Amino acid sequence: MGWPNVEPAPPDPILGLTEAWRADPNPRKVNLGVGVFQDEQGRTPVLASVKAAETALVAAELTKNYWPIAGDPEYGRRVAELIWGADGGSDARLRVMCAPGGTGALRVGAELVGAVVGRGGAVWLSRPTWPNHRGIFTAAGFAVREYPYFEPAGGGVDRGAMWAALEAAGPRDVVVLHAGCHNPTGADLEPEDWQRLAAAARERGWLPVVDAAYLGFGGTLQQDAAPLRELLGAGVEFLAAISFSKNMGLYRDRVGALAIVAADGQAAEALLSHARCAARVLYSNPPAHGPQVAMRILADRLLREMWTRELDAMRERIARARAAFADGLAARLPARDWSFIRRQRGMFSFTGLSRAHTEWLREHRSIYMTADGRANVVGLNPDNLDYVCDAIAEALRERPAG
Repeated sequence: MGWPNVEPAPPDPILGLTEAWRADPNPRKVNLGVGVFQDEQGRTPVLASVKAAETALVAAELTKNYWPIAGDPEYGRRVAELIWGADGGSDARLRVMCAPGGTGALRVGAELVGAVVGRGGAVWLSRPTWPNHRGIFTAAGFAVREYPYFEPAGGGVDRGAMWAALEAAGPRDVVVLHAGCHNPTGADLEPEDWQRLAAAARERGWLPVVDAAYLGFGGTLQQDAAPLRELLGAGVEFLAAISFSKNMGLYRDRVGALAIVAADGQAAEALLSHARCAARVLYSNPPAHGPQVAMRILADRLLREMWTRELDAMRERIARARAAFADGLAARLPARDWSFIRRQRGMFSFTGLSRAHTEWLREHRSIYMTADGRANVVGLNPDNLDYVCDAIAEALRERPAG
């Protein structure tokens, strides 16, 4: 049989925006949709620590042979020590395997849960969440439920609604959590929330899956990794998808890791074997170049210090962009409270703009953000900040009811 008549698939809600932005001829166009770091010149640079590690890697590399399905064991050890310290990195309950980015880690994790626990339970996602979360878990055969997360009036977490909804999560269910720099809202849980989540997971038997995509962008890396240490210290079994796309700028090199925490070492090793089986079917072997770069940075004291300084500078750039955006909107729209933009963390802010506002901005000012009003604040820079703030003020006047 030949191909049937096929309609084009709808564009990705985030990556499709970038394609539309690239095709836009307006010289003043601004992309606030794509989730990549940009400096004040609008560039997504290669870090100096990455360049140095790549130079050393290329000079020493003797083969392009396949990596093991779970990656080099040293890579797993280095990632574990980065997140959990020397003691946590040697914890028998913990295994870390290489994965193609945080997305690949989540996909392997979904298949692992399906293979070991079964697909009879629900996967709980925050409302809202990164759109690909739903795609990843539905592709793995899970039913998806949602728990309320964002409280628009204050720009923070709606804890009462969240806890009430999660009362219905039970054994065989999975609860997907953002370690920090929540995508798309920028509203994060507090340490006491993570303590309560750990207790709830133990008592009710559901499995936390933590998406740690932005470590080091909200606070220091150790501050942002605290939820993962809390869960390990509380004796909770869980999965964590860890990404170096953002904090090392290794977007196209697909550098991630899946951390598996079980009740004991024997169970952890058995789970790792099933994760290998899932990876073998999905992509066979992980990419090696990016993970080897990350491994060199984590293993070399001077490279590690260089990277830490660069990560600090990226975080400071994000904070400056947030402050400038909040101040720019407050100057033009003083009747509205924009302080939540400062309080939110990471690259993203839920601006409170509606679909009607974002459509107007795209059609009339070539400013691109997702339909729900999520803006990547580091898409703003000294050359476009006033243009964007003026346009948002105009959009709110043109479409006052949203």
